[in-house]
This record gives sequence, C-alpha cells and structure tokens, in this order.
Amino acid sequence: MITRIKAVYFDLDDTLCGYWDASKSALRQTFAEVLPDHEVEQCVRSWAAAFRKFSPEVKSTAWYQTYLRKGGLTRNEQMARTLGELGIPDPVLAERLGDRYGELRNRNLTLFSDAISVLENLYQRFPLGLITNGPADIQRQEIATLGIGNYFQHFYIEGEVGFGKPEPEVFRRAAYAVGCLPEECLMVGNSFGHDVRPALACGWEAVWIRRPSDVAPSVDGIARPEEKPEDAPPPTAEITELTQLLDLLT
Repeated sequence: MITRIKAVYFDLDDTLCGYWDASKSALRQTFAEVLPDHEVEQCVRSWAAAFRKFSPEVKSTAWYQTYLRKGGLTRNEQMARTLGELGIPDPVLAERLGDRYGELRNRNLTLFSDAISVLENLYQRFPLGLITNGPADIQRQEIATLGIGNYFQHFYIEGEVGFGKPEPEVFRRAAYAVGCLPEECLMVGNSFGHDVRPALACGWEAVWIRRPSDVAPSVDGIARPEEKPEDAPPPTAEITELTQLLDLLT
C-alpha cells in the first residue's frame, strides 16, 4: 500500500491508451492504401529505420520548436525520410502518407479497458493530472478523442510547457499546482526513463505499469521494451493493469 498520497498524475500514451497499437495498425493500413505497389512490412521497416535516426534529431535540433507546436509537420518529415529509405523521395507523397497516418492513428486510438473505471474511482478521491510528452495539438487531440479531459485538473503537455519529461521542472510544477509536497505526489506511467526514474528523483512515489505488450520482444522494429537499468532505484510498485493501482491506494 502507498500511503501519504494526496495527488495522482498519469502519463497518457501506452499508460491510459494503446498508442503504439494504434500507431502500428495505422502505419500498415496507410502503406497498404497509399503505396500499394510496395510490400507493407518493408515500408514498416523503412519507417522504423527513419524513426530511429529522426527521433533524436527532433529533440536536439531546430526541429524541436516545430515539433512542440505542430505534430503534423514532423510526422510528414518522418514520412519523407521513410520514402528516402525506400528510394522514392517525393514530398507530395510524403504529405499524403503523413496525413492519412495521422487520421488513422487517431481513429484507432482507444483507452485500455480498465482506464475509465480507475479514473472514475480516483477522481472522487484525489486531484488528478496528466504529464505527457508530445506536440501540443496532437496530445490535445488525443485527449478529446478519448473523452477523458474532464477527469484531470492539471495538464502538463510537452508542447504547451515547452519541455517535457524527464525534466525535473515538470514534476516540480506539477507538485506545486496541487499544493503538495513531492512525497505526497504519485506518478503512474509505462516508461521507466520518462515517468518512473525522474519522478523518484524528484521525491515522488512512482508506479510502473508494465503490461504483457510492454515486456514482449519487439517483432517489428517500431518499439523496444524498456528495462530498468541495473543502477536505477526500483519503482514504488510495479503493476500489470491499472486496476491494481486501486489496491495500492486503498
């Protein structure tokens, strides 16, 4: 049981909703529709190769300010680089791919089956907040699509704040917003590096949710399971489904 908690913050993608499942399904459908003459799995592998190169560049170059404001621009650039991997550079085609992928990903996005019941329970007992990385417009779109905005009093979205997890300042601001000491705040997330470790470093409690899909080996090269580094402190608790959080906060 976790005691002394007075406020709970959640990560969004792959904590409350199945972002990567929606993304992978949308990618395959997009490539099948827009590039019918190319083998879908080869397109996915090319996307993953481009992503591994472009993702760190987004956070470390002038791309970052663009990414914070408009997710579609970086999404289309990602598709342009995917086409480059395939040897068919075409900016118009890249835009078609990016727009269709964004549409399908949002359409496929769903909450995990236990998310609403957990949010409804905790909403009656604690101030709730979201701390989520990603572009401002995309994250707000996800919240609207999922219909969960009313459960949260505070939103710390990377694209709106100007920086995101694992920056300690995000956690300091979030604790201040609810008028709590760090040890009275709880972070719930699926990423050890972005959710659990920085929260613990700021004096928070942290619950690491690891569903079976989080620990299974990657078969498509799009996402890798994340393990706790040997030298890292353990989470306050580790769970496999959100409903287990209710037992911890009884």
